[in-house]
Amino acid sequence: MARVKIAYLGGGSSRAPGTMASFMHHGNEFDGSEFVLIDLDPDHLEVVRTLTEQLIRTSGLDITVTATTDQREGLRDVDAVLSSFRPGGFGARAIDERIPLKYGVIGQETQGPGGMMMALRSVQVIKELCANLADVAPRARIFNYTNPVNIVSQAVSDYTDIPIASFCEGPIVFPPVVAKAAGLDPAKLKANLVGINHNCWSNEATYDGQDAFPILRERYEALKGKPTDDVNGLRALHLAVAMESIPSDYFNYYYFRDEILREHQLAAKTRSEIIMDSLPDYWEHYREQAVADAPRLEQGRSRGGIHELELAIDAISAYYNDAATRLPFNITNTGGWLPGFADSTVVELWGTVDGKGFHPESQKPLPHSVVGITQQLAEYQILTAKAAWEGTAADAVRALMANPLVPSLSVAEAMYAELAAAQSAWLPERLLP
Repeated sequence: MARVKIAYLGGGSSRAPGTMASFMHHGNEFDGSEFVLIDLDPDHLEVVRTLTEQLIRTSGLDITVTATTDQREGLRDVDAVLSSFRPGGFGARAIDERIPLKYGVIGQETQGPGGMMMALRSVQVIKELCANLADVAPRARIFNYTNPVNIVSQAVSDYTDIPIASFCEGPIVFPPVVAKAAGLDPAKLKANLVGINHNCWSNEATYDGQDAFPILRERYEALKGKPTDDVNGLRALHLAVAMESIPSDYFNYYYFRDEILREHQLAAKTRSEIIMDSLPDYWEHYREQAVADAPRLEQGRSRGGIHELELAIDAISAYYNDAATRLPFNITNTGGWLPGFADSTVVELWGTVDGKGFHPESQKPLPHSVVGITQQLAEYQILTAKAAWEGTAADAVRALMANPLVPSLSVAEAMYAELAAAQSAWLPERLLP
């Protein structure tokens, strides 16, 4: 079993208890290892550390866990960093969601102007992480879940030599969204989704061994216009049939923009504001379980569920145990694995992870019907990474204009000025108008 030292940046986040429970679920793969939880919130860190110690004790594992608010010291001599944090918390995300609505633009966690502001905040912390790793843990690798994962990976890949791979369950969970909306068996829909994170499409899709699209088209024709409780899924089904490619349902924001914008403008609360209402109960539950003799996290009272960041945990185990595992991951397109994208662009695709590293599978091109918007979003990804790492407010506006959700330069300039002013506490001065 791998004996490694793993730092978890974001170890006091609301997802951290579920993540540590997932690590302990895989505990035998990490026996003898040391975990260092790093976060800015000492109270939440202590809850997660205590809960993890209880999980270790009840599982009989040989694992140690410590916690610190000192990032640099926490990183000293680590082999791996798991990154999953939210600079500014859900309050900053609520700003990302609210302000764009005033300008007639969808505000969302990883897409459009909201996603760009999240990237600008996240990359400031990632820069500090990279500088510290160079000094105190130069052989460490980053396994990233910090959003937007594609832009974080693009920035680290463009400006450092530190190995980074980013993860998201999207390529696994998006096809079942379409199958369920169609009333079909999700297990029979086999789709290979590639592109960039949260903006991927299928380049191959079958249902029960046959071409998936005639079957999906027949189901959509039978369902369209009828009442549904799964509006998001039906939109994804509609999009799949129209473009003949299974989409990430994040593309609903681009292809059903007007309807979704109206829904968001009329909603009493944004997604972040709804999550904030649940946070006190999550932490009450975590505190209860931290002192329980046999701690057990409940799915409904744990942020994101009880098996969080599982893909990154699988990748860490596969790499340090040299146990070949097939996973989706985000990595530079070195070697041109995904046709139509530059070698330096971070793309999302499937491949194998083992002790030698990440080995992407060569991919068929995306269909002509969807490759254009994906390439545009890849250019937005590159521009945003540059603005976040070293750019100015003008660079940020240029990046914003490359995103299809932004309608005009005048809107981009005014919206960015208001967003940056509202989030100045988390941004460097060079990014302020």
